[in-house]
Amino acid sequence: MDLTLNTRAQGERTILEVAGEVDVYTGPTLRDRISDLLDGGAHDLVVDLSRVEFIDSTGLGVLVGALNRARELGGSLRLVVSQERVLKLLRITGLDQVFAVRPSLVDALADTVPAEPTTPAPADTGQAASNASTAGDGSTGDQSEAS
Repeated sequence: MDLTLNTRAQGERTILEVAGEVDVYTGPTLRDRISDLLDGGAHDLVVDLSRVEFIDSTGLGVLVGALNRARELGGSLRLVVSQERVLKLLRITGLDQVFAVRPSLVDALADTVPAEPTTPAPADTGQAASNASTAGDGSTGDQSEAS
């Protein structure tokens, strides 16, 4: 499955909707889009992963790197995670304690508290998810737009 990325502004926040699979092949595309957003001044990001069907350690590493970069710029990064398999991977790796994770986009946008996690983000070494390399059940869905 391909990766689909859609970006839109909502007030002061920038929403990046991600759909499909985030893995070793598509991770660089996601990393580049987030870097472009941060470099372009979008420092309060909401990454909506509710349509992500698969994410591996590469994808998690991209998200950790994005969180660290957003913080360096004085910004924040929230994740919207509604898929239990993705949430489970975040729990297994301890990243649910690092990221500000919200169950819906409405919750993430309504959240006026700074997106501060309870644990500092690990260094972006690609090891963030070494204990769990995949999440998902292998299902696919229709994606009409690929990045």
